[in-house]
Amino acid sequence: MATPPDPDTLRIGTAEREEATRVLGQHFADGRLSTEEYETRVTAAVQANTRADLRTLFEDLPTPHPAFLLPPQPPVWAPPAVSQPPAYRQGAVVGPPSERSKIVAGVLQIVLPFGVGRFYTGHTKMAVAQLLVTFFTFGVGAIWPFIDGILLLVNGGTDPQGRPLRG
Repeated sequence: MATPPDPDTLRIGTAEREEATRVLGQHFADGRLSTEEYETRVTAAVQANTRADLRTLFEDLPTPHPAFLLPPQPPVWAPPAVSQPPAYRQGAVVGPPSERSKIVAGVLQIVLPFGVGRFYTGHTKMAVAQLLVTFFTFGVGAIWPFIDGILLLVNGGTDPQGRPLRG
């Protein structure tokens, strides 16, 4: 299998030469190069044939350097070099499942449709809201906890710590 060529031995084009002279102009404007040194380096940049010819013009200068002389960056779509274990990824469940049951929560919501199942799961604010809606609508609002109970039975739910309810 052939080894790829050294990038510094590749021939450069007009775009690379122009970028090198533009960056040298920035260094000259910042006072890092004298007039004579700037003219010498620009002349060398215009006559350069390879990246190595241009790289020597920037060895003693701080950034900025021409972009094509910088080391290649990994593509944006590339996976991270070090992946975290599944338990620590964002949105992943950390720790054991909840000690509370989705079946108990769902049945409580259906049989006692005024938020009892949500009190059981630890979602007190939602339970109080369901209780108040049921009370202020004279029982008509009990449809909300009833449907919530069915959803708890079908999809499950979480406890206040975000752990899934056990089956």
